[in-house]
Amino acid sequence: MATSPNRPTGEPRDLTAHLMDQAMGHVFSAALRTAAHHRIADQLAEGPRTAEQLAAATGTHTPHLRRVLRYLATRGIFREDTAGAYHLTPAAAPLRTDVPDSLHPAVMMMTDELLLRTSAALPESVRHDGASFERLFGAPLFEHLLSDPAARRLFDDGMSSLSAPVDEAVAAVYPFPATGTVVDIGGGRGGLLRAALRRHPQLTGVLFDQAPPLAHHLLDGDELKGRWRTQEGDFFASVPEGGDVYVLKHVLHDWADEACLRILRTCHRAMAAGRRLLVIDAVLPPGNAPHFGKTLDVAMMTVLDGQERTSEEFATLLSAGGFRLTRVLPTPAFPSIVEAVAE
Repeated sequence: MATSPNRPTGEPRDLTAHLMDQAMGHVFSAALRTAAHHRIADQLAEGPRTAEQLAAATGTHTPHLRRVLRYLATRGIFREDTAGAYHLTPAAAPLRTDVPDSLHPAVMMMTDELLLRTSAALPESVRHDGASFERLFGAPLFEHLLSDPAARRLFDDGMSSLSAPVDEAVAAVYPFPATGTVVDIGGGRGGLLRAALRRHPQLTGVLFDQAPPLAHHLLDGDELKGRWRTQEGDFFASVPEGGDVYVLKHVLHDWADEACLRILRTCHRAMAAGRRLLVIDAVLPPGNAPHFGKTLDVAMMTVLDGQERTSEEFATLLSAGGFRLTRVLPTPAFPSIVEAVAE
């Protein structure tokens, strides 16, 4: 056992076990996917159940399922009581498929082979510029998704799931104007635009993206009737003109700086001076503190040749694109709101 009598406060007692546990993070990812795949959280919605009951309901092998659930319970995903029954926990509840803002599709996307293979190639990724995804699959991610409808649906479902809690957090925190037009660039299915329009009944909006996500947009409903439109296009070429607030949510982190500048300059051409641009992305804090953005940053490097950024990096990037950063607003979710104005 690798221990030290002079270890710093908070350092694990068994360094060997700690390091090996970190090295086997892929096992936890697989266990989480197993629970999501077999919809264990749905089975526990009515109350605790034993491994035998869960196995019978899901067509799985009782001893194996019990061992997976026992492992997940060590991380707060489910809880086993003294009678051997498993309970939903706050961390496991979003795995339910029948609740608002379910993270089930996001977990299925994040643990899919598309991302697992790219993560496994990380040792090679650090030797090269560009994403390992393209070397593994023969095309950049978004090109690959155009040729694989099942992968595209998995990605769109997963991103919509991951975005839902962010959408409400951003709409609650940011002071959108009472009137005017919000243009959501690369807005996917329109969750953020929907949340903003619901909170501000006089606002109108434009959802701008490619055809596949627009085909499944979330803007239908009597409360938003007549206040929105969709527009298909390529944000590298042009974006809708005449908006009062432009939004780039989870867009810039997909791209390296050069591509981001192309997007920003396209937006700048469409915007009047003084109009606001909101960049919704993780803003990396300094130091060694854990932050989900630091995890995403490595994932972006392997999948898309993108990156998460610090506030200083955002300021530099925005300035080069014709904008001035005015403030960074934290939200209850993992991203922040980086506000800039067109100069």
